[in-house]
Amino acid sequence: MAMNMSEKILARHAGLESVEAGQLIICPLDLVMANDVTGPPSIKEFEKIGKKVFDSEKIALIPDHFQPAKDIKSADLAKSMRDFSRKNKIKHYYEAGRVGIEHVILPEFGIVGPGMLIIGADSHTCTYGALNAFSTGVGTTDLAVGLATGKAWFKVPEAIKVNLSGKKPENICGKDVILTLIGKIGVDGALYKSIEFVGEGVKELSMTDRLTISNMAIEAGGKAGVFPFDEVTKEYIEGRFSKDYEPATADDDAKYSSVVEINLSELKPVVALPHLPENVKTVESLEEIKIDQVVIGSCTNGRLEDLETAAKIFKNHKVNEKVRCIIIPGSQAIYKEAIHRGWIDIFIDAGCVVSTPTCGPCLGGYMGILSAGERCVSTTNRNFRGRMGHVDSEVYLAGPYVAACSAIVGKIADKI
Repeated sequence: MAMNMSEKILARHAGLESVEAGQLIICPLDLVMANDVTGPPSIKEFEKIGKKVFDSEKIALIPDHFQPAKDIKSADLAKSMRDFSRKNKIKHYYEAGRVGIEHVILPEFGIVGPGMLIIGADSHTCTYGALNAFSTGVGTTDLAVGLATGKAWFKVPEAIKVNLSGKKPENICGKDVILTLIGKIGVDGALYKSIEFVGEGVKELSMTDRLTISNMAIEAGGKAGVFPFDEVTKEYIEGRFSKDYEPATADDDAKYSSVVEINLSELKPVVALPHLPENVKTVESLEEIKIDQVVIGSCTNGRLEDLETAAKIFKNHKVNEKVRCIIIPGSQAIYKEAIHRGWIDIFIDAGCVVSTPTCGPCLGGYMGILSAGERCVSTTNRNFRGRMGHVDSEVYLAGPYVAACSAIVGKIADKI
């Protein structure tokens, strides 16, 4: 029976020769992950079960949303995870100077890789599909059961094939690709479906592009966003991922519920207007939209390549006097490398605030919260009403290229 990439990974883990869309299966897991928002309630549910963790080396707990702790509540959340990790000897617990944004450091540390089956109590767990894994977000109780048993149930999803073609222009990044897709199919266009990215255009995308695209599969309702294993994947995991792995390759006659065509050559810089990621417009089509703040970072666009894009634009330029700009490296390694390359000097000289790695303002956690009526261009992944502060504030989603240009110009722009 012909299968796509998602079906092959699920079938392999379920111990079945094949699976098909709609089938209910139970699978052993390669990794169970939670953060400081979702971990503490999952731990409470886990303790009701009264069991030991299934495998202390297959669990990752990362307090990154409100860290470094912004108040007593956030300190308590982190302490809950810290105590649990020490008690259960969790190998992959990272905080303080070892911390980074969860969906940045797990690939960076080589904890996730090709062919893996991963659940996380965070909707953007689908990020790891960039590495040819099947990775998806779950709720508190499913996470608790995963901690205890190392298993989870799945309904095999239908899959959408996104066929990429053409050459990617220099001013286009993965954020433009995924926003364009969401603009085409809508925020529920892939509801409980996996999105599989294939075609000649895949080789045009860096791993940074792919991680960004897979990360935002959930913004189209997707269960997962999966890329094929190729030379880009192989190069990225070499020296990082030390486990044996078996990539998943879609059969030529695999079933897909629909096919979406995207020609990278035709793409232009885009933004998603408030208050949904599907409200996508090209920057050139917009009338003047003045802004108050820019955020460059997050699990979507806080990687080294994203900072490089921003640094090239900020060099010898200043943030507009009416704009605040916050730069958030996704991990300590990225932060350190940005320092060595002189980018942090560029950001500070331009008038940016540079933060320790954290989710920070993405979810309205802290640092960069918006007041009523304020507008922010952000490289984060959601622009729901009130997401970054006051319900009457506005968030415009963009890639680092548009975000940096906008910070300098003082309005949404794709050139300076």
